[in-house]
Amino acid sequence: MIATVVNVIAIIAGAITGIIVRGRFDKRMQEITSQATGLAVLFVGIAGVLDKMLFEPYNSVLFAVSLVLGGIAGSVIDIEGKMKKAGDLIESKLKGSEGSISRSFVAASILYCTGSMAIIGSIESGINHNYSILFTKSVLDGVYAVVFASTMGIGVVFAAVSVFVYQGLITLMAGFVEPYMTGDIMREVSIVGGILITGLGIDMLGIRKINVANLLPAVLVPVVYYAVIYIIK
Repeated sequence: MIATVVNVIAIIAGAITGIIVRGRFDKRMQEITSQATGLAVLFVGIAGVLDKMLFEPYNSVLFAVSLVLGGIAGSVIDIEGKMKKAGDLIESKLKGSEGSISRSFVAASILYCTGSMAIIGSIESGINHNYSILFTKSVLDGVYAVVFASTMGIGVVFAAVSVFVYQGLITLMAGFVEPYMTGDIMREVSIVGGILITGLGIDMLGIRKINVANLLPAVLVPVVYYAVIYIIK
């Protein structure tokens, strides 16, 4: 768990730094940095997808099916709504700007938790006590926290809770999960995760509203698919 704790500290430290910087930005500077953040997230998502699709054999149908089934499941559960309620509750306690804490909490949580580094790093941490992946992720997340908080506000700090719960659970369950996390599963999960991050970038740029949180179950569909294939064989 030590690597996840370091990750959480990096996010909080980065977010606090971003909030301090945010106070020195006028409206025009906040707007351009917000656009830059959205573009950066969009590029990270696209690069993550292309890295797997261009250089590794992949299932050309599975990611689309995963998004559809995951979206249906997420809508039924209403993940977006529940995360927004959690953000709104925090906002009401802190008396933040209307919608800002909720939006930044949801966006940052999605960005930090959907990448393959969160899954692989947590498994490595739990099984082999290899913290290098999560330490690297901590540096990246800290930088993103500075940028996110400087454009979206204090809600980014509370995304650290999402990271602690998500990565912490994977680390604790690593002994059970690791044997089943094959290269095929990780490739397909990475593709779906990259698409979700791309969707987040599109949403942040205001190009189109995408309920990315409701699509989060999509990352589990490849796991279920290959589990069924394994049982059949």
